[in-house]
Amino acid sequence: MATVLSVSGSPSVSSRTHRLLRHLDQRLIAQGHEVIPLDVRTVPAEALLGADFRHPAIVEATELFARVDGVVVGTPVYKASYSGVLKALLDLLPQYALTGKTVLPLATGGSVAHVLAIDYALRPVLTSMGAAHIVQGWFTLDKDITVHEGGALTVAPAAHEALAQVVDQFSAALGRTPLLAAAS
Repeated sequence: MATVLSVSGSPSVSSRTHRLLRHLDQRLIAQGHEVIPLDVRTVPAEALLGADFRHPAIVEATELFARVDGVVVGTPVYKASYSGVLKALLDLLPQYALTGKTVLPLATGGSVAHVLAIDYALRPVLTSMGAAHIVQGWFTLDKDITVHEGGALTVAPAAHEALAQVVDQFSAALGRTPLLAAAS
C-alpha cells in the first residue's frame, strides 16, 4: 500500500497529540500502510531556530517528506494556531514539499473554541505547500484522550469513532494519490 509520514508537532514529551498520533498509526499499519513516525520535538532546536537548511536532521526530514505518499500532521492548538515547533519545521521544508501528497490534518486542544484552527491556520499552509489532497481533518478535545499508567491510550467513544472515520477516509484517498499527482 502507501507509505505515510506521521508528524507530531507537539513540543511536549508527554503529549496527548503525540500519543494519539501513534495510536492512529496502528490503524494505518493494520490497513497495510507503512508508517514512519516523525516527532518534530526531536529535531535539534539549533537546526529549527537557526533555519539551518543543511543540518542533517533537516535534510533527513526533507527526504522523508519527499519519499512518502501521504502525511498525517498532528498538532496541539496554542493560541488558536498550530504549534511553533511545527511551524519551524514546515518553514524549513521546500516550498512544494507536499506536492502530490495526500494529507490528514489533526489537532488537539483544551477547548472547542479552537476547533477551527485546522481550517483557518493549518490547512492554508498545507495547501500552499502543494498538497494534492487534504482530507477532512479532526480536532480532538484533550478531555477525550486519556493516557493510562504504562502509556496505554483511551479515546472517548464519539471521538474514537470520528477519528476512525477520518483515518479511513485518508487511507482510501491514499489509493488515489498517484492519479491526483499525475494530473497536477
